Amino acid sequence: MLKRLYVKNVALISEADIEFDGGLNVLSGETGSGKSVILDSINFVLGCKADRTMIRYGENEAFVRAEFNLDKNSDAVKVLKEYDIETEGEVIISRKLSADGKGSIKINGDSVTASMLKGVTQHLVDVHGQSEHFFLLSEENQLKLVDNLASDKTDKIKNELSVLISEKRQLKSKINSLGGDESERARKLDLLGYQINEIKAAEIKVGEYDELKMRQNVILNVEKIMAAISEARTALGDDGGCGDGLASAMHAVNGISSIDEEYSQIYNRLEGVSAEIDDICETLSDFADNLSFDEGEAKQIDERLELIKTLIKKYGADEEQIIAYMEKAQAEFEAISDSAALIEKYTAQISDCDEKIYALCMQLTEIRKRTAQYFSEKVVDELKTLNIPDAQFGVYFKEYDRSTADLQSANGSDVISFEFSANKGEPKKPLNKVISGGEMSRFMLAIKTQLKDLNGISTYIFDEIDAGISGFTAATVAKKFIDISKHTQILAVSHLPQVCAASDEQLLIYKVEEGGKTVTKVKRLSKEQKVEEIIRLTGGNTRSDAARQHAEELISQFKN
Repeated sequence: MLKRLYVKNVALISEADIEFDGGLNVLSGETGSGKSVILDSINFVLGCKADRTMIRYGENEAFVRAEFNLDKNSDAVKVLKEYDIETEGEVIISRKLSADGKGSIKINGDSVTASMLKGVTQHLVDVHGQSEHFFLLSEENQLKLVDNLASDKTDKIKNELSVLISEKRQLKSKINSLGGDESERARKLDLLGYQINEIKAAEIKVGEYDELKMRQNVILNVEKIMAAISEARTALGDDGGCGDGLASAMHAVNGISSIDEEYSQIYNRLEGVSAEIDDICETLSDFADNLSFDEGEAKQIDERLELIKTLIKKYGADEEQIIAYMEKAQAEFEAISDSAALIEKYTAQISDCDEKIYALCMQLTEIRKRTAQYFSEKVVDELKTLNIPDAQFGVYFKEYDRSTADLQSANGSDVISFEFSANKGEPKKPLNKVISGGEMSRFMLAIKTQLKDLNGISTYIFDEIDAGISGFTAATVAKKFIDISKHTQILAVSHLPQVCAASDEQLLIYKVEEGGKTVTKVKRLSKEQKVEEIIRLTGGNTRSDAARQHAEELISQFKN
């Protein structure tokens, strides 16, 4: 249960410290007094999204702390243990939001993320406001509610469905890896065959592209190369060139080579240079003799380079990768060619999975139908006590067979719709087509009454779901609240004097002016103040003895 709520700098609330009773807590006040701020603060500390507009004007941050007392075996405590957050049954959640948009969340002093916070609070509090009507009008959410009623059975089947669907997905993946069905395999084999033949026909060799580029470069520069060779040969071997100068030098040094060993070494070196120049000249002559321009060869090289470029774009960055691609394609071609037996085996296993899935879907439908029938009867009983005497309610299940069943969903094949009629002689129709606002409030209360022992939630919050209700029905709503609060703590925002009279704790939300600013405050009412609040809600005069007596009788009516 929510034991205490501390709010600071949220909207019109400067500071509020509220203690709650374990039973029925009712919050009342004038319209615009700030009751919604209390609920916004609770939603904020429970993990709902918030923005800086909730921070009180002129302040730098908003802060909310909620203290809960829980059973040590509750689901919330189990989640805390998974988060390695210690607790002995007391849970303190604090959340802060700064004007710069930054915030912090702590549970029992440990920092947590927003998702972790929601993982805990979803097991603590169930907030029901008028907006929740829209939740229940969704057929998908209606199915979730039915499953929640029989979760011990439905969860087991849905887990089995999940395993089978995963197995079927793996089998399909295996078939796809083998080329898929017959037509897919034929297309795959055609493509692989084309790719293999294209690479084979090219007969490429590793390093070939670089060699061709070098040869192409030579052909493109034949004239330049020839001119350079001719110039070099002239400089080295013609009359007056390098050779003649070197011969003169050798002759001069030879005349002194016998005088000293060092001069002899110089001569030997000149002799070596002369031999090297002769060799270079011969090599240049060979180059000149072999250098030629063949237009046909140039064209062939261009075509070959373009072919290799095309293969590189398709199959890999170089010749080595292209060859590796071909080898992989050949292996895949052979595997697909020999895959017929495997595909037949996997297809049979998929069919077997589908039969098992269909059987489980049928079991799940049967459980849901039995659960929905029992649930519908109980809700109708509740609605009759809430002054809808001719209420009819049921759950419509769309029929399916083996050919139309959804065999891909772990949620089964069911499509359902809540159907309702408030008037005698009128057929049931989908809930979102026929139910009025006032009927919806009572319908939601009937639903909550049936769910009170099922979800492990320790606190229910009702935000004016009694809107549009009065008289005898209002008294019945109050009794329903009392019934639920015997098992689950209730925080209810209400304008009904009957609900206020039934409260275990009455809290008044009101506004005052302090320092030139409007401030929302929360006050726990004494027995006498509760009487006065009930008189206000009934529109009576607090000075009237009759109004006071009526209020006191109303309180005693719900305490007997």
